[in-house]
Amino acid sequence: MSYKNLIIKENRPNHIAIIMDGNGRWAKKIGNIRLVGHKKGANSVNEVIEACVELEIKYLTLYAFSTENWNRPKTEIEGLMSLLLSTLEKELEKLKKHGVRLKTIGDISKLPQSVELKLKKAIEETATNTGLTLTLALSYSSRWEITEMVKSIVEKYKNTEITENEITSNLIESHLSTKDIPDPELLIRTSGEYRLSNFLLWQIAYTELYFTDTLWPDFKKEDLYKAIADYQKRERRFGKTGEQISNEA
Repeated sequence: MSYKNLIIKENRPNHIAIIMDGNGRWAKKIGNIRLVGHKKGANSVNEVIEACVELEIKYLTLYAFSTENWNRPKTEIEGLMSLLLSTLEKELEKLKKHGVRLKTIGDISKLPQSVELKLKKAIEETATNTGLTLTLALSYSSRWEITEMVKSIVEKYKNTEITENEITSNLIESHLSTKDIPDPELLIRTSGEYRLSNFLLWQIAYTELYFTDTLWPDFKKEDLYKAIADYQKRERRFGKTGEQISNEA
């Protein structure tokens, strides 16, 4: 039986975020270079997008390239950027066909110009789509995002656009790169690692975390269904007691 049959439609997560980890280890296991793992991982991205469209999930955020990844070998970075460019060219029509809206978070100005322009074109061409919102975190880290948020709020304070008392959680959230999308209810990390790797640290304050030993290139639709089914067994209390949640139901 598929885990898909266990998913309760009314209790699906509205927003799923994924730390896609294990491409390099997958390639090493078969005696190949890391880029082969990244290429295989692109197939898993397609599977997860298709599954989210089928389940009518509204938001999917994928940690595709962190600010720390710029420290990787030059040849691997160049290969990743080339893969991103070719994937965008190959998959854009499919995204449009399925009503997927593409967004990015991160400092994309650091990406090669060809990649930045292709991203902006894909974002523009899918802007009116109303299905799944797919957000790619590229040249992104949470510490970078929070630092930029602080700079922006300090500048407004210096220009007397806001007062100290107006600096609230809502104001902070409105200056984050995710200001237009809700916080994720479910965060998935693959490859058996148990860390958050500087990803959406503000946004996941009440997110359910799901860790799996599966390497990202081996992560398929059924793995996503399993994660969602596990999520649905949990009681989300947001600081309240179980009794309070029951009484509110």
